[in-house]
Amino acid sequence: MTAIGVIGAGAWGTALAQALASDGSSVLLWAREEELVEEINNSRTNSLFLPSAKLAKNILATNQIGDLADLPVILAVAPAQHLARVLAQLPDGPRDLVLCAKGIEAGTGRLMADVAAEAAPAAQLAVLSGPTFAHEVAAGLPTAVTLACSGEEAQWQRLAPVISRPTLRPYYSDDLIGAEIGGAVKNVLAIACGVVEGLGLGQNARAALIARGYAEMTRFGLARGGRAETLAGLCGLGDLVLTCSSTASRNFSLGLALGEGMSAGEALAGKNSVAEGAHTAPVLAELAVRSGIAMPIVAAVARLLAGEASARDVVGELLARPLKAEGTRPA
Repeated sequence: MTAIGVIGAGAWGTALAQALASDGSSVLLWAREEELVEEINNSRTNSLFLPSAKLAKNILATNQIGDLADLPVILAVAPAQHLARVLAQLPDGPRDLVLCAKGIEAGTGRLMADVAAEAAPAAQLAVLSGPTFAHEVAAGLPTAVTLACSGEEAQWQRLAPVISRPTLRPYYSDDLIGAEIGGAVKNVLAIACGVVEGLGLGQNARAALIARGYAEMTRFGLARGGRAETLAGLCGLGDLVLTCSSTASRNFSLGLALGEGMSAGEALAGKNSVAEGAHTAPVLAELAVRSGIAMPIVAAVARLLAGEASARDVVGELLARPLKAEGTRPA
């Protein structure tokens, strides 16, 4: 069997490697840290990012990204803010490059497909996104995801057998923009739901925030060329519901700490894993303003992360907004 490449040995990258290796496929997993490569290869563990998993023997770790250069399928799971730098180290070539990071690049406002198109112009891009807690995927618990293919049906026919496993079920889409925006926006909304939990505002408030946050996600997605049915699927609403309801979500946990009175700096200090929503919120809020898209929850999270207002202040401001019709229209 031809090996499958995975770039990034954080929790999600390691979990994907474990899932892909479950049928005996060889998986080549790139990690930046030399000591982590040694641990994975020698002890079959990743104590830094996914300590719960005993990794399959057919996962081989490397810190030489060039080792992946000849592989026909590579999953890029590096954090969104580092994707451009990491892909720049990978020799370009004709391959399927599956983007698994959920975020928007700070400073440029680029989605990951835009980042990858510049860094790897010869690759055919796809996006893998959906409601996925890494520890559950690694444990072989049932998981369904969106696999959005830029090459449409032909690429889907190549990639679906490579990624599908008995407990990892991809669903086809050709809407890369919608798949990416669902994953990026839900991270910011999960922070907001964590704030609600930290403030003790109750389940009614959380449900309302999820529903109104979904309206914001839809407004932004449609304005950027995504489709409503994509955002209503696994990579949008499905992922939003999951990450807005559990401390297993890094973004929810960040919001929880903010709601309990920590500053963003305190809540983010000393963390091995990345809460992508903290990086996405400011650039998403800026893009919304620039495009005239109403995203008050996203704007509130950005202000809270910047230290411009307290958790109770931003919640109060949201509750004091003018009464209006429910819906997803821009106004």
